[in-house]
Amino acid sequence: MVTGSVTSASHMLAITQPAVSRLLRDLQDSLSLKLLEKRGSKLVPTAEGTALYAEVERSFIGLDKIAKAADEIRARRTGALRIAALPALSNGFMPRFAGRFMASHPDLDLSLFGVISPLVVDWVASRQCDFGFVEMPIAHPDLPSLIMPRLKRVAVMPAGHKLTKKKVIRPNDMEGENFISLKLGSNSRFAIDKVFSEYDIKRNLHVETHLSEIMCGIVSSGYGLAICDPFTAVEFSKRSVVTRPFMPEIPFEFGVLLPFGESLTGLALEYVSQFTDYVKNEMYEYLYE
Repeated sequence: MVTGSVTSASHMLAITQPAVSRLLRDLQDSLSLKLLEKRGSKLVPTAEGTALYAEVERSFIGLDKIAKAADEIRARRTGALRIAALPALSNGFMPRFAGRFMASHPDLDLSLFGVISPLVVDWVASRQCDFGFVEMPIAHPDLPSLIMPRLKRVAVMPAGHKLTKKKVIRPNDMEGENFISLKLGSNSRFAIDKVFSEYDIKRNLHVETHLSEIMCGIVSSGYGLAICDPFTAVEFSKRSVVTRPFMPEIPFEFGVLLPFGESLTGLALEYVSQFTDYVKNEMYEYLYE
């Protein structure tokens, strides 16, 4: 089925052509199925043969996955990390740290994935990653977590906007302004909307997205304002986006998730510990005291 001929199959298996033909006959007899038929000088698969091969192939793919998993487990013994991180971190801040970490760990094999928090949860729960960084809180009681430094969200606006003259942005400053929101149902959206509701401030809510990068990208075009996590805001600070403190303060909380029943390895603990210090040093002005 793979090589297309008995001759090529015999070369692949390092046996004689008669031996291949005999194995095929024995297989068909034992299964009581006609798997191949002669057309001219060639053997071609029947419909039954094709269907059986599909099942066999799936089995071999399963075996291949087991072999790959074993390779990954062996690699972890010698120094490998698989990390998933929410977009706010993976769009620039985390990769910069990862590069520094790799410089001091030249033999480390690192896999770094940027995905939304629900996918981080799924990948950690299924052990596709050793640990992951997610926005907190999460609705998964079985996964242990470590809380990272708590930061403050900021107001972002286009360069040249009238509000850039203010040192601090308050809810009433955004009255009637076009406002780019994160998607409904998210913790971030709820926390932000709650503040504006408490102050009875009406914004023009015509745009929403699930990613803070998209939100800041729209702001950089000159359309609208937003409340954003500080990581993404800093990444867009050189792209026509101005950042200002927002009052009352709205926290941005994130943490590290671990697979159920596991703790951080020494290498993973080193990564998380150094990254925590990196956040504190680089994001000092946005930290809650």
